[in-house]
Amino acid sequence: MRIARFAHAKGMSFGVVEGESEAGPQALTIAEIEGHPFGQLQFSGARWALSDVRLLSPILPSKVICVGRNYAEHAAEHGSEVPKEPLLFLKPSTSVIGPRDAIRLPIFSKQVEHEAELAVVIGATGARRADRAAAEKAIFGYTCANDVTARDLQRSDGQWTRAKGFDSFCPIGPWITTGLDVTDLEVRCEVGRDSAEMEVRQLGRTRDMVFDVPALVSYVSHVMTLLPGDVLLTGTPAGVSPIVAGDTVTVSIEGIGELTNPVVPVG
Repeated sequence: MRIARFAHAKGMSFGVVEGESEAGPQALTIAEIEGHPFGQLQFSGARWALSDVRLLSPILPSKVICVGRNYAEHAAEHGSEVPKEPLLFLKPSTSVIGPRDAIRLPIFSKQVEHEAELAVVIGATGARRADRAAAEKAIFGYTCANDVTARDLQRSDGQWTRAKGFDSFCPIGPWITTGLDVTDLEVRCEVGRDSAEMEVRQLGRTRDMVFDVPALVSYVSHVMTLLPGDVLLTGTPAGVSPIVAGDTVTVSIEGIGELTNPVVPVG
């Protein structure tokens, strides 16, 4: 099931995206649900063509927990070793944006880079000190994410809060996919000036994670309580590289969909 959050003429709602993605966005519809998607879904009866609404970030998390160097080749491209335990950092909730929202380049950085990642969305039970089995049950679904990073600031600061935390530095979307086996999915990032000239920058598979998803959720839950709707970014494959104003960045994950965002200078 694909759960989206969207804006329409009467306000904002959650809904279930219907139709086959292979047929193109014009073939998709979205059926509004009452209230929040956690728990038993109740449909309102309202339905829109997906092209007639604006997709928002599929969830508004209280926090975004991220995992660094969770792909060996990515660690190597930065001259770093794979950590013995998951390397955690946080992005503020104010960094979250949705599909088609602009990544805004900060005036403080001269080297901003993309990082395509599988994102985990925590479900209604949350997770606290969860073992592996409980961690798996705590997962509501998955979405695409871009852990946008000011690489020069990451190096100069010695810690990652500023480099990872600017407004707009956490695009997620286009929706949350539930019931998905994420043990071996393609993770791709393409960058270009228009859809006809997109260049593949990152291409990896989730099977190459150092720590898999249940292990990460369990580990994080022993550090901090995971609340319903919290988002966990699981690391990025090799191939991260700079983005500049005028670029378009598309993160796509097999079985989920595509997350596309333009890059603009700070106005």
